Amino acid sequence: MATATQTPTSRTSTRVHVQRFGTFLSNMVMPNIGAFIAWGLITALFIEKGWITGLTDAWDGADSWVAEIGGWGDYAGGGIVGPMITYLLPILIGYTGGKMIYETRGGVVGALATFGVIAGTEIPMFMGAMIMGPLGGWSMKKIDAIWDGKIKPGFEMLVNNFAAGIWGLLLATFGFFAMSPILTRISNGAGDAVKWLVENDLLPFTSVLIEPAKVLFLNNAINHGVLTPLGTNEAFENGKSILFLLEANPAAGLGLLLAYSLFGKGLAKASAPGAALIHAIGGIHEIYFPYVLMKPKLIVAMIAGGMTQVFVNVVFDSGLRAPAAPGSVIAVYAQTPGNSVLGVTLSMLAGAAVTFVVAAFLLKIDKTEEADDELVGATAHMEALKGKSSVATAALLGTAGQQGAITNIVFACDAGMGSSAMGASVLRKKIRDAGYADVSVVNKAIANLTSDADLVVSHQDLTDRARLKTPDAVHVSVDNFMASPRYDEIVELLGRTNGRAGAAVAEEEAAGSGTLLAEESVVLSGRAATRDEAITEAGRLLVDVGAVSDAYVDAMHERERSVSTAMGNLLAIPHGTNEAKGSIHRTALSFVRYGAPLDWNGKEVRFVIGIAGTGNDHLALLGRIARVFADPERVAELEAARSAADVRRVLGEVSPSPAGAGA
Repeated sequence: MATATQTPTSRTSTRVHVQRFGTFLSNMVMPNIGAFIAWGLITALFIEKGWITGLTDAWDGADSWVAEIGGWGDYAGGGIVGPMITYLLPILIGYTGGKMIYETRGGVVGALATFGVIAGTEIPMFMGAMIMGPLGGWSMKKIDAIWDGKIKPGFEMLVNNFAAGIWGLLLATFGFFAMSPILTRISNGAGDAVKWLVENDLLPFTSVLIEPAKVLFLNNAINHGVLTPLGTNEAFENGKSILFLLEANPAAGLGLLLAYSLFGKGLAKASAPGAALIHAIGGIHEIYFPYVLMKPKLIVAMIAGGMTQVFVNVVFDSGLRAPAAPGSVIAVYAQTPGNSVLGVTLSMLAGAAVTFVVAAFLLKIDKTEEADDELVGATAHMEALKGKSSVATAALLGTAGQQGAITNIVFACDAGMGSSAMGASVLRKKIRDAGYADVSVVNKAIANLTSDADLVVSHQDLTDRARLKTPDAVHVSVDNFMASPRYDEIVELLGRTNGRAGAAVAEEEAAGSGTLLAEESVVLSGRAATRDEAITEAGRLLVDVGAVSDAYVDAMHERERSVSTAMGNLLAIPHGTNEAKGSIHRTALSFVRYGAPLDWNGKEVRFVIGIAGTGNDHLALLGRIARVFADPERVAELEAARSAADVRRVLGEVSPSPAGAGA
């Protein structure tokens, strides 16, 4: 038993440690991506086959001023391209690595240590920078701790400056004599390994490792921590590198999202077109990760597309001059040399097509419930009904009432730029529309989270890491960056902790609280004897008050055939499919109580609550209904109710606030 209970924790811990290490590597490179892009553009302009020199060479016998431009380009290429990649970029990485550990002081010592490695080799030493930079920052921090608080007043600056200078000298010397030969050999070995993969037509098989690692949020670690340094070395020697296209090519992700757009179901299908645009043009690859995690078998489609796009680039000897960051179509073409445009274009078309075909096939044969049904099931079963709780749902069910107002919300992701910026934008708009102008919503990297965050939103695979950084904050996990129902739950949570926004109160008063559950929609002695008859009875009540059309009742039966709506605690909550949203005229409930329990797919049901929700109202209603049925006293009151007024009084708090309605 001990082994069984420890296994999930062990797996989570391993995943978190791997993610943290990978993020640490990528965080040394990502802040300096602008410098890499600048180097790539300078290379594109001034190398022997660059834009300027190539253009002037093509004008044979041109005017003298054109020849002068070409000569200037040759001069600039020789004077900038080499020194930038040899000195500037590695030193920036070394400085960043040291600064991550020990602020500016660690960065300075890290840069000194890195320069020692650079001076001892003839190749761009990115690997050395990733080792010596953090080593310099960490060791300087440990040394300073030895005499912390023991220096006599007035001598602090003298001791600190000489300590950093002397230790930087020692590390630079160590890097020059000891680390340079070792790292040169390792770097050459890595280059030979890549060359061997290319020569033996095995490079496409790297997708078997890269694609699964990406959806586990190791994409930045793979691209910027491994492929960018290796690819930059290769680009310096050959003018381009295929390694820049192994992870950054947006083709496979685009094919997956297009397949979801046509053959997906529910919220996944509805949100996929927008996600495809953001992925391809914005370059935010993280946006498609939840679509794979939702149905893990789709990793087969990603691997197939990834292998295809790499294979095409190998055949056409394609590559980029510098990293494509972010990995958008625009960024890829910006770094594509003229002799690789055809290959890169075909690789994106072929990769997207193969992923699309495989993913479409897997989605067509898939018989599992819709993406939002999975969410509905999780929400409606509610941890309260199962004796379990998550931070977010516990907060919605009352625990959050014990904490103060929420004023600082942080959307956190691995790098703090792509998916978190987009998610923060969506969430910020919902919160502003709900009237909570005093609540700030920002995006950050998980590594930069601080204790001032009241609530932290992150992808479910990153929440463990986020919780380690801010254990005192409320943590909310999402599985969809664009249209997560958790965003509406957060708005509801603000209503409980901060009080309802003025706009929400006014709108609620104007709408009237009695229209959600009309008296004529309450039946205390249901006539149905079977599950299907009960669904029809609850549905007809919604039709009779004008909330839905007849087609919605059929959709309620269709939903029941795909996933049971029996929730436990004698409750069933039949509702229609996403495709039936057009049959809903307004949000409404119906309530039917049965004297004897009905057999509902093996569960006993006495209370049937029909739900018709516009937008995402049904998700908010489910959470609030669960809150009522989690309380035995409330259930007892419903059992004892003698009139529709009694039922409406007990269920009165179910009414969704306009802040979340229709969001």
